[in-house]
Amino acid sequence: MRSYLTVSGAAALLLVAGAAPVVAAGDGADRSFTIEDPRITESSGLAASRVHPGVYWTHNDSDDGPYVYAVDSRTGKTVATITMRGVGRPRDVEAISLGPDGNLYVGDIGDNRNGSWDHVWIYRFPEPKQLRDATVDATQFDVKYADGPRNAEALMVHPTTGRVYIASKNEDGGGLYEGPAKLSTGTTNVFRKVGEVPWVTDGAFSPDGRELVLRSYFSARGYVFENGRLGADHAVSAPFQRQAESVTYTADGSALMFGTEGERSDVVRVDIDRGSGGGDGRSPSKDSGGASSSAGDGSGNETKGSTLVGALVLVAVGALVLMNRRRKRG
Repeated sequence: MRSYLTVSGAAALLLVAGAAPVVAAGDGADRSFTIEDPRITESSGLAASRVHPGVYWTHNDSDDGPYVYAVDSRTGKTVATITMRGVGRPRDVEAISLGPDGNLYVGDIGDNRNGSWDHVWIYRFPEPKQLRDATVDATQFDVKYADGPRNAEALMVHPTTGRVYIASKNEDGGGLYEGPAKLSTGTTNVFRKVGEVPWVTDGAFSPDGRELVLRSYFSARGYVFENGRLGADHAVSAPFQRQAESVTYTADGSALMFGTEGERSDVVRVDIDRGSGGGDGRSPSKDSGGASSSAGDGSGNETKGSTLVGALVLVAVGALVLMNRRRKRG
């Protein structure tokens, strides 16, 4: 949501000028990288390829067209542009996820008009076996929510069941919505609320499907996921990014990749801590060689610092919005 981020970006600059993520040096696939393609200015979703190691699928937010881009993490360069054929004009594409069926699912699920659209869409097409520019036939699914329209930016396909989930986005918290066991064409696919979630800009299942990570502008949380429902949750280290919009696991599950919008936007790797420090063995490491929200001593201060920064920025955002409203009334 660009209007919100314009304000929050200004507040962030005032409060956290010295809190840029610390990125460890390292070459090769699945490391932190910068998206070099000048066409990709609003990268809003990420999905790690299972066919092409080190390649990440992404797309622009809105006003771009039916395009999906394959970006090589080794170079940050686009190695394929896919044009979806057989779908309507995309309205507000916010998420992408790879299913166990080998298909990419693209979520045209954003609604910046506060839930004014009575339906949204999901597009699906097979992940290309070859990396080259191509036009592919995509299937379009109509989606509605059982409890009425809402804005959403996170779409996740479970890696074992293939079921599609959507997390709605709201300042007061959103919901996790479960789609039907199998999406259908020619009818409306109704998504039903199965859990409460915070303000979410993207999410991703771990490759084994046992954990769901949801991120927001200032933080991320991991949830135990079992039998289609959310379980115990815990804080996840996430980099503080200018316009935090996306997250995905690496294909091998060894790390999380956090993305942001903007020209030459960064994708930051945060390793998974599989030692005793993570509690369940799946929490991202604070000092992993990927990134943290601020430099620290590895004692957990980074997560606390990120939470504090987020709180301060939210306070600043609220103050700016209030001042703006008063000016308009005057």
